[in-house]
Amino acid sequence: MYRWGKYVEKDYLNLDLIAKECNLFDASDINSVIQKIQALDEVYEHDNLVKIYNYFLSVSKEPEILMNVIQCTDRLRDKSSLSPLLDLLLMKKIDDEKDLFINVRAMCAKAIANLKDTSAVTPLLYCLNNKDENYKVRLACADALGRIGDRYAVAPLIEVVKDEEEKSVYLRETAASALGMLGDLRAVDPLVSILETQKGIWNKFTFLKERVIEALGKLRLDNDDRVFNALKNSLMDESPQIRINAIEAIMDSENPQAIDTIKTCMIEDDNEEVKKNALIALYNLVGREILDEVANSSDYPDVLKLEAVSMISEYEDDEEECKDE
Repeated sequence: MYRWGKYVEKDYLNLDLIAKECNLFDASDINSVIQKIQALDEVYEHDNLVKIYNYFLSVSKEPEILMNVIQCTDRLRDKSSLSPLLDLLLMKKIDDEKDLFINVRAMCAKAIANLKDTSAVTPLLYCLNNKDENYKVRLACADALGRIGDRYAVAPLIEVVKDEEEKSVYLRETAASALGMLGDLRAVDPLVSILETQKGIWNKFTFLKERVIEALGKLRLDNDDRVFNALKNSLMDESPQIRINAIEAIMDSENPQAIDTIKTCMIEDDNEEVKKNALIALYNLVGREILDEVANSSDYPDVLKLEAVSMISEYEDDEEECKDE
């Protein structure tokens, strides 16, 4: 007779009985099944939990339960979970109602990314490159490829970013972010080209340009004039958020023109948030002196003077706290 939490005889773990005890095969009450699955970590040690979760991933057919099991699996992050997660991502054991498993598969991609196993790159690319695949799954796969960090994914991600016929601009945005995470210099030309061809356009490509700027900032190409000029030109974009992103990327660029370029934004930009972000960027670059300059000079607008005075007050309060400690 087996008792709850005692389905282990010597080296044998009775996975089928554990599944039945959790009512995995009779999911009439999904919440009850999930509660029983969550209670397993109070009974079993790490290695046995991994085996149980992997088995559940391979036999469960209920999307909501599978999502819970994936979360449990992701907490443990054991390499042996890669195979059942990939089977789910590729729908190898699901024959019907595949649309019900879109969120399950997207969650699988995220869990796969956290395993950091480069053997997952090929199946992730398979899903990414399948234009008949659901865009949510493709988005999750693009992000996973960036997080895994294998540069084999660079060329396919570049193709996605460049593809102007791609139906989902969100996918292009995610691919651009993934390229930033990968940090491969092959991404520079296609990313800069997007900024050059889409400049001045405030439309559905706004967020794509934001992701491209962020990616270029992560590449840290300090001496690349084309990259710096593309970022500098983005300071004239119609979208204030793009101008803010460009300021941040220029701040991180370590380019000798960065300070003067950002200082121009404080004077010439017509958006208060952009001006304030330029001031913060300069403070990060040169320190307290820029705050004093703005607060005491007639060259800067009142909104920046007030911001500078506020930052000086915070700066002095921090110094006082450090002295007290």
